[in-house]
Amino acid sequence: MEDLLTAATSEEIRSTQPQVAVLPIGSFEQHGRFHPLITDTVIASAIAKRIAVDHSLFLLPPVTYSCSHEHSGFAGTVSLSPSTLIAVIQDIADSLRIAGIHKLVIVNGHGGNYVLQNIVQQANVGGPRMALFPGRSDWDGARVEAEMDTSSHEDMHAGELETSILLEVAPQLLRPGYDTADWRADDRPFLLMTGMEQYTDTGVIGFPSLGSAEKGRRALAALSALFKNHLQQLAG
Repeated sequence: MEDLLTAATSEEIRSTQPQVAVLPIGSFEQHGRFHPLITDTVIASAIAKRIAVDHSLFLLPPVTYSCSHEHSGFAGTVSLSPSTLIAVIQDIADSLRIAGIHKLVIVNGHGGNYVLQNIVQQANVGGPRMALFPGRSDWDGARVEAEMDTSSHEDMHAGELETSILLEVAPQLLRPGYDTADWRADDRPFLLMTGMEQYTDTGVIGFPSLGSAEKGRRALAALSALFKNHLQQLAG
């Protein structure tokens, strides 16, 4: 996990004068019996570091709590309210602007952070200042490039995609037995009202048995390539 955090010094940032910062947003929520509570934070950090390195951007450390209320029925989950998450991101963006960095990319590792879309929409009213990545089409594209067997709907949580990225960047975080934890729940009409508990006994909705480090490597490479279009829009 330490390899996913920035170790830059103030002097290094001053000398490179970055114009765009990258902020990973993770979560601290259940991911079944075999994936760590920090799964989304690790994934967001891995994506953020990859695009920061590939595109010469200023990598920030992750926000490790977010809006995980749909997981609150499972032990260990800790959430922020949407208003608190908005305030945290706004404070970070304001601080960056004081330092002369006016563009911010939010890398979201948790699908339940719906409020991030509103934050980015509002920030861009006067022109491109903030991007949210990856979007649904980016995730779908990464799945295709990685030759994954599942869709994002059926592989919602702690499944093939998340397992593959963990196997690539931090395999030591997975507990033995993850490959026996598959759980199918394609029909989830009341998720916002009932949370995850109504649809999974274990906390998993997906197919971790299909995960591999090679799929994780390909997914990260694909996401970095797809990010180029977002960066061009942000620069415009």
